[in-house]
Amino acid sequence: LELPVEQKILKLVQEIYGGAGVDYSPRAKRMLEQIHANGWEDLPVCIAKTQYSFSDDPQLLGSAEGFTLQIREIIPKTGAGFIVAITGALTTMPGLPKVPAAMHMDVDEQGHAVGLS
Repeated sequence: LELPVEQKILKLVQEIYGGAGVDYSPRAKRMLEQIHANGWEDLPVCIAKTQYSFSDDPQLLGSAEGFTLQIREIIPKTGAGFIVAITGALTTMPGLPKVPAAMHMDVDEQGHAVGLS
C-alpha cells in the first residue's frame, strides 16, 4: 500500500497479468495528479478490464503476454477506500442511490411482492 499508485498498477500488470507495461490516457494522468494532490496514494488499486483476457483487449484471449495495458480512466472511490483503474473500452455500471429501491421491497403476509412499482 505504500507504493505510489503508478507502481501498484505496474506491479499488478507485470507480476499478475503478464504484461510489459502501462500506458495512461491524458484523462488518467490528470486523475493521478489529483490523487497525489489529495493524499490518496495509500489506497489499494483495483483494475477494471475485460473478462476475456489479462489485457485490456478482449481479442487477446486468456493469458496474453508482453502487452501494454491501456488505462483510460482512474477513479478514486474514497468512500469504499480504493482506486479503480479503468482499461480499454470497458463500460461500468452506475452506482446505487443513497436509498436503493430494494429497501422498499417486501413480501406481504399473503406472499405477494410489494414495493416493485
